[in-house]
Amino acid sequence: MSSPRISTLRSFSAAAILAAILLGPAAADPPDIASLTGQLLIASPNIGDPRFAHTVILMVKHDKDGALGITINRPVGEKSIASLLEAPGEDVSGIEGSLRVFAGGPVQPELGFVVHSAEYRRDETIEVDEHVAMTASRQILRDIGHHHGPEKSLFALGYAGWGPGQLEGELARHDWFTAPEEPKLIFDEDRANLWEDALARRTREL
Repeated sequence: MSSPRISTLRSFSAAAILAAILLGPAAADPPDIASLTGQLLIASPNIGDPRFAHTVILMVKHDKDGALGITINRPVGEKSIASLLEAPGEDVSGIEGSLRVFAGGPVQPELGFVVHSAEYRRDETIEVDEHVAMTASRQILRDIGHHHGPEKSLFALGYAGWGPGQLEGELARHDWFTAPEEPKLIFDEDRANLWEDALARRTREL
């Protein structure tokens, strides 16, 4: 599989802006909106959209204004951290290691997101729940490359997004199962079997 092209500086700046807009404080949801933030969205075997066949998505945001998630079982290659950070004038000296790159979703695949364990935090970090967070900045890559980053991490390009009421419609159509988020599933489980493993833990029956 060919290595993905990554627009570095602009991608992470745009991702930080996107996170601030979509994931900032929101008004309280009406009682009939049951938020799936922090849940896993697991594609039904009969889902009609081939882009999401056998996908497992960590839900980062879900409220009356829409939803945003990161697909966690679509690896597309591996890149050195230095190459992810590479840009004119960028000092990548001392940056070590590489990251597996995932296709996070079909929306804006030029943007980078790091899903990670919750002990790591920056001002721009989005808390998903007490176990998992997401940070969209270049600094987290520098920290990972200098061995000061989160204990667990997953780097993805792009995201899955839904407008107001859209995900609710897909749930009503039985396109998705849901299951509680588990750090083991997000960071450690074999990606080739993740859909089956997540499906076995589903709590929403069709």
